[in-house]
Amino acid sequence: MEEEVFLKCKGDREIRGKLDAYDNHLNMILSNAHETYKQSVMENDEESVKKIERNLDMVFVRGDSIILVSSATK
Repeated sequence: MEEEVFLKCKGDREIRGKLDAYDNHLNMILSNAHETYKQSVMENDEESVKKIERNLDMVFVRGDSIILVSSATK
């Protein structure tokens, strides 16, 4: 294991990180992860979409929220 993976998740979330563990439900534990998601924000009575990014030392991703799993190495 310990391969760099890219996950596309429900809610327009994307996570890239090192795969530490997974199970038969596709629950995954990633370390050194980078998450990107979009959030609607109201500004001056107008709705805009804000891209939010954050780094996580370790994250548990529930398998039923995962849409796509891919190797992140190119």
